[in-house]
Amino acid sequence: MKPVAVIGCGSYMDAGYGCPGEWRCLKAAALGTGKFTEPVQVVAFIKCECPGRATVPNLGHFMKMAEMRPEAVYLSSCMVGAKPECKNMSLEDRVAFIQEKTGLPVLLGTHEYH
Repeated sequence: MKPVAVIGCGSYMDAGYGCPGEWRCLKAAALGTGKFTEPVQVVAFIKCECPGRATVPNLGHFMKMAEMRPEAVYLSSCMVGAKPECKNMSLEDRVAFIQEKTGLPVLLGTHEYH
């Protein structure tokens, strides 16, 4: 199984914008549905907190302290399809920032549940 990290939008999770939290992402990963096209093991779930500056350092800290390295990062469906969009960083900039700082590929979305 491919180890992966998922980054979810804390604003959506906390404010009730239609995302009840990580269970939908984890369900899709466990069942191999949605955007998960190969068997994966979620080794980290990181909640992005506005303005998002700590997200990449938190991922790096996890990898160092847990001695586990994901092979890819999935941005949650609530983060990718956020309406209103994130006011702090565009999706394209966020992907580029994560890839630059971690060297990991970033995939967009986790599930298609409504």
